[in-house]
Amino acid sequence: MSFEILKPFGPSIVKTVIPNEIIMEMNKFIDDLTKEDEKKFDHGPFLIGNVAQEFRLDIEFMKKIKWAEFLGKSCQKWLLEGHDISIKKFDIIDSWVVKQFKNDYNPIHFHDGQISGVGYLKVPKNMGNTVQNSKKTNHNGKLVLIDGSKRFVCTPTYIITPQVGDFYFFPSYMMHIVYPFSGTIEERRSVSFNAKIDEHAAKLK
Repeated sequence: MSFEILKPFGPSIVKTVIPNEIIMEMNKFIDDLTKEDEKKFDHGPFLIGNVAQEFRLDIEFMKKIKWAEFLGKSCQKWLLEGHDISIKKFDIIDSWVVKQFKNDYNPIHFHDGQISGVGYLKVPKNMGNTVQNSKKTNHNGKLVLIDGSKRFVCTPTYIITPQVGDFYFFPSYMMHIVYPFSGTIEERRSVSFNAKIDEHAAKLK
């Protein structure tokens, strides 16, 4: 399994890959939602995003497709190999899927718990150009992780271009933003989670 610990600034983050079987199961679950299911699993009122469709994953479904297992094992590997921290507790607070369309966005925010993450289930082929259509960096549809402010030889941001299957773990306190995109009717679909770990481990530096 691809697994890379990244340290673009102070805290480390992890880039790994969601197994194809889980991607297929999640996409099927979301695609098959009925109107009643959409009401039942609607997670939008608990999230900050300016997004019309955000759906909670229930614990039984997460266990069935081994999503909880994937998150727990990846988190253990990250903390042990990257920080020499051993954990026994990994409690998922919530996990949800975001269906983002043209002009939807998530403002700067942080999450609950100690560990959070996001991965990608569907990504538009083209998320539009910048207004000036110049050589400026195009942030359309991208996730930006933020840590502190700009310092000498230290960047405060890490820009993530969504790719289907890529998944990133990061400390839940880390501020981040998802930019809107344009020029397409395609869907940008992501999955996120929050989790609590051992109290003593969460306090370690």
